[in-house]
Amino acid sequence: MRFTHRFARATLAVSIGLLAGCAGIDVPKLDAPVPTRWNHPVPQASAMPVDLRGWWRAFHDPALDALVDTALRDNLQAAEATERLLASRERFRSARVQYLPRLRAKTEDAIDPDASASFFVAGFDATWELNLFGRGTATNRQASGAVDASAAELQRIRVSLVGEVVRDWLELRAAQQREATLDAMRDLRQRLLQQAQVRVRLRLAAPQTESQAEADLAQAEAALAEPRGEIDRLSQQLAVLLGRNEPDPAWLKPAPVPSLGELRIDQAPADLLRTRPEIARAEAEVLRAAGDAGIARADLLPRLGLGGSLVWSTNLTTHRRTSDNALLSAGPAIDIPLFDWGAREAELRASKHDLKASVYAYRQAVLEGVAEVETSLGQLERQRERQDASKRAHAALARAEQASATRVQLHLAAPAEQIDSQLALAQASLALTEATAARDLAFVRLYKALGGAPLPDDAASAADVGKEPR
Repeated sequence: MRFTHRFARATLAVSIGLLAGCAGIDVPKLDAPVPTRWNHPVPQASAMPVDLRGWWRAFHDPALDALVDTALRDNLQAAEATERLLASRERFRSARVQYLPRLRAKTEDAIDPDASASFFVAGFDATWELNLFGRGTATNRQASGAVDASAAELQRIRVSLVGEVVRDWLELRAAQQREATLDAMRDLRQRLLQQAQVRVRLRLAAPQTESQAEADLAQAEAALAEPRGEIDRLSQQLAVLLGRNEPDPAWLKPAPVPSLGELRIDQAPADLLRTRPEIARAEAEVLRAAGDAGIARADLLPRLGLGGSLVWSTNLTTHRRTSDNALLSAGPAIDIPLFDWGAREAELRASKHDLKASVYAYRQAVLEGVAEVETSLGQLERQRERQDASKRAHAALARAEQASATRVQLHLAAPAEQIDSQLALAQASLALTEATAARDLAFVRLYKALGGAPLPDDAASAADVGKEPR
């Protein structure tokens, strides 16, 4: 009989070991479809490199630098995402609590049904579910995936926040420049109207000349409504991004549009795998899906544990000295899935499909990231060419305006000729402002696609919580 018991215990131990070794779900190897280099050309090595974590400083605008710093500190969406990251980190730390021993103490009064005796009962219950069949690893992956997803979401918000602040600031400066130029053009149209009125009064021009000048002046005044509306809208948007209820009056003081020089983009396609938050979140979803599949796999197998209790009681109704009663019990606990096996097996199959879907979603996120950067690189180059052409046109019209001023000064041309040259130069200034802003915004889109933004102060510790080697 003793030999039979020993053989049964040994057989059970070997079976448990074999089941534990074959029950895990591996995290799929992520084959990121990234090219070896960008198709669009990047600036030469002699150009100034751009820091991915501080790319907006390439504009050399202290006011913009201060705005970004304030937004990263005070933005409410970033604060919300930070709290959610901290919450998921706390849940990760407690993910394995269910696999630690649990102890429960209790006391109660037990009254005998015949009402002739009453007992005081106290005791302890202890349970310990064994971490077998990959359940602990799967639980860790679920919690770790949630932490990584929260960290990626926080960084996505920071990337978007920096991009929106810089974009709104650049558009605000461009709107202010358009307003100043259109205001100057309105003044020139006013002078042309005055000259037309004099010429009509002296019968040196037909009456329709004055009517045309009035129409041109009215159109110039109407054009001012667009930049003024943009200034109001953009200043309000900046206030919201910075967590304020009203814009700063200092923002409304006009200043030139920040312009970029020759810049060098050092990021390679493979860098997207660690810098673009959308890809990091997709990777976190793969890890979490692997954890879900591991739990579903473990649910097909028995849940094993150990349990015990110690109960002590004494009679409260007798005044005689009596001996107390104590009862100690201990033994294994096993929960075997039987009647719901089909449902658990279906859940495992569904979890495996979800895991495959998350891998496809990861590959799609990589493809979308590469495509967005490629498109942004192409747009940045096209806008640089547009800005260069606008600069040449502006310079040529500036020379023409100077020549007209000289001719008027020498009484070789009428003053209206100089005003026409000034209007043409102002129109070129509008085009140059638009081209400069367009290139700046293409630069913003590029670094938003690259995932450019400062990392949170505790990003390293947050991102590495529970990270398993890949």
